[in-house]
Amino acid sequence: MRLRNLLLLFTAALLSGQQPRAELTVHIDTPMVPPAWALLERDLLKYNSLAVQEFARKFIDDRGYLLHTPRWGTLDGPDDAIETYWNWTLLHALGGSDAVLDLYRKGQEGHWRQYGELRTKLTPLAANGAYSKEFITQSDWFHTGEGMRAFLLQGLSDPNNSLYRERVKRFAAMYDGEDPEAPNYDKDKKILKSIWTGSKGPMLRKATTYDWVGDPVPGTFHLLHNPAGRGKMLDLESHYQKMLAHCAEYLDSTGDNSLNLASTILGLNAYALTGDEKYRQWVLEYVGAWKQRAAEAGGNIPSNIGLDGKLGGEYKGQWWKGTYGWNFTIFDGELEQIAHRNYFTDGSWPGFGTALLLSGDQSFVDTLRKQLDNLYAQKKVEKGETLLPQMYGDPRGYKFDGPPQWYHYTNKLYIDRLAEIYFWSMNRKDLERIPIASSFEVRSGRGGYGEQDRTSAWLGFLEGKIPDFPEKSLQSDLARVRLRVDMIHNDQTSPDSRLADYLLDFNPATTNALTNLTLGGYFSTGRIWVLHSRFRYFDPVRRRAGLPEDVGALVEKLDAASATVTLVNTNPIQPREVVIQAGGYGEHRFEAITIAGRRTQFQGPVITVRLDPGAGARLEFQMTRYTNRPTFAFPWDRGWYPVK
Repeated sequence: MRLRNLLLLFTAALLSGQQPRAELTVHIDTPMVPPAWALLERDLLKYNSLAVQEFARKFIDDRGYLLHTPRWGTLDGPDDAIETYWNWTLLHALGGSDAVLDLYRKGQEGHWRQYGELRTKLTPLAANGAYSKEFITQSDWFHTGEGMRAFLLQGLSDPNNSLYRERVKRFAAMYDGEDPEAPNYDKDKKILKSIWTGSKGPMLRKATTYDWVGDPVPGTFHLLHNPAGRGKMLDLESHYQKMLAHCAEYLDSTGDNSLNLASTILGLNAYALTGDEKYRQWVLEYVGAWKQRAAEAGGNIPSNIGLDGKLGGEYKGQWWKGTYGWNFTIFDGELEQIAHRNYFTDGSWPGFGTALLLSGDQSFVDTLRKQLDNLYAQKKVEKGETLLPQMYGDPRGYKFDGPPQWYHYTNKLYIDRLAEIYFWSMNRKDLERIPIASSFEVRSGRGGYGEQDRTSAWLGFLEGKIPDFPEKSLQSDLARVRLRVDMIHNDQTSPDSRLADYLLDFNPATTNALTNLTLGGYFSTGRIWVLHSRFRYFDPVRRRAGLPEDVGALVEKLDAASATVTLVNTNPIQPREVVIQAGGYGEHRFEAITIAGRRTQFQGPVITVRLDPGAGARLEFQMTRYTNRPTFAFPWDRGWYPVK
């Protein structure tokens, strides 16, 4: 094996006994036949990008408006419309075409204008438009977070966009107490004052069903939030009363709710763009207060903090009460049956993970681990199947009296949330209770996955049990792109028969395999996202985020202090250059690199790799995790990379 000029900048320093520098460039000239996974990655980036353009040609007009019937509401309203582009910014940051980022920007700007024109009569929330200062007037963070997924990751590709920077700072000010027109945060009590927050401040009254559902509109649609609406068209006005009945018990609003922890991503982004310590301090103050509250509730993340700052302050100390909380067992008038809707993970996992990124403090992960410990301590095994309680409190429809109890046992074991805890801690004890797959099968013709859960299968690959996982998962994602484009081409609906949620299932961008395999990155089934990854890549020639053209990357192994990635230039004619960053936000630090048995010590958040035509190698990094402050800045803008 030839490895010419491997330590281009470091050999002399190493021999002379000097301290390792913070910059390193390595030159790889060892030939590598392009592996199947590398060619599949390049295909997936290419066809993802083209598929997004196919979607845009059919469903986005020249103004950037999504071609559908706009309505206010959480069932099929503004959050669903913009969520259609939920992973387009991520796709670009992975290495998708610049057209993807341009189309996202066009769609986002059009969305703000389109829903700014909306008017309602039955609820004041959208009487003058769904947005004020380009932020939702009032909503809960389950839905606000869904609608902001693409925006929250735009900084990965667009950190020098002055308009994006201004918006992120403006939105963060609505939640850290600085915007007097949006007094959502109580600095003294360290709470957000309502489950309903936004640019118009907190909702300090009972919500109405109209707040949740919005005004009726004439027409027939696929009412996808109604089980009866799948596969056939329904008249919305005739089903409107049923839609209101769906939300009849969603009316309690006052006091802080664990969903609000997701708002801290705004603080993370503002800090990553500006480095202003006030944003970091707000996030750590707010999440730190929730950490203390969870400890006071016996390790359980409360559903409600009162305006007095106390556990269950709006429910006589019953911390498990509140909309979307531990005891949110309701009668769904639309389904005409009891429903259990506890969303305790949806804000808390993003929030505590954000605090970890900003501090490196593993005690935030300890809080999440303790919560799942509490659930697993209540497990039952029936007919060989493990069941966990999903609810806590005094439910209707159950035959027991007395103090609050755990109830509604199901086979939902929170595997994805356990995996997040493991990837954050890299503690092998956390891995022990996650089922690890030993095989992985793709569903033929459907572009989906077989019986093995994606998380379990990816862990199986990282543990050396499923060597063909990269090829199979990439093939599956390519099949999904094909199927979505086929749906786009064959869809016969018109804008006046589509509501906001209809086009969610037509988004062709497919990024899960690329995130896992190229970045060592992890997104769970939750819909509120921060990028947690071991690596990120930049193209120093084109001065943009993402894998450069022709470069493939496969993260093969992860542990607490190291990570292994294979890089290859699939181009047999031209060289390529790639900058590798330690962490999605530069939050980690490289300590050493080993290539072909040669180890070089260095300390820094980035390394540059020059790949000869058709060359590749396995790079084994020693690294310290969560030691740097997170940033969106490109490496060359932080002085980590010599400006050319």
